[in-house]
Amino acid sequence: MLMKINAETIVKDNNVAIRNKSVDVKLPLSEEDRDLLMDMYNYVIDSTDEEIAEKENLQPAVGISAIQVGVNKKMMAIVIKNKDGDIVYQFAMANPKIISESVEKAYLAGGEGCLSVPNEHEGYVYRARRIKVKGYDLLTDQEVIIQARDYLAIVFQHELDHFKGILYYDHIDRDDPFKILENAYCIE
Repeated sequence: MLMKINAETIVKDNNVAIRNKSVDVKLPLSEEDRDLLMDMYNYVIDSTDEEIAEKENLQPAVGISAIQVGVNKKMMAIVIKNKDGDIVYQFAMANPKIISESVEKAYLAGGEGCLSVPNEHEGYVYRARRIKVKGYDLLTDQEVIIQARDYLAIVFQHELDHFKGILYYDHIDRDDPFKILENAYCIE
């Protein structure tokens, strides 16, 4: 079953379903789960191609979680490209979880954004600077352990939050959104 993912079909934060908790996916993946995960991966790849994105009505993304397409299963796709448009990191994961994280925090200077959050929420989101993630990666068809740091670590934590029904702006200090945490690493 092919799912059409575009700006209209992404579950937004005004829909209570985005706050649902996700459940583990049965491995090996069913054909339906495999297809959905590949559709999510392809969305992220296509979303950064201006021509395709405009034609297909895609919002640019580096990651997406299944809950954002209305499926409360622990699946996510992440694709990070460099300035030249070459893929640096790519994952289509089922049941990923953090197995260790650094005490040191990091944040994005420009703040975070989300396909499910159409309105801007300014402020810093502090996350672990380094994490280890374990899960099944469909692209390599194996259980993997990923050591992620800086931007990749933040993207993973953002997507993993979706499994718990947490959105990035839940982490922003309401009283002082741009408060600087001592010793936190700023990613430009």
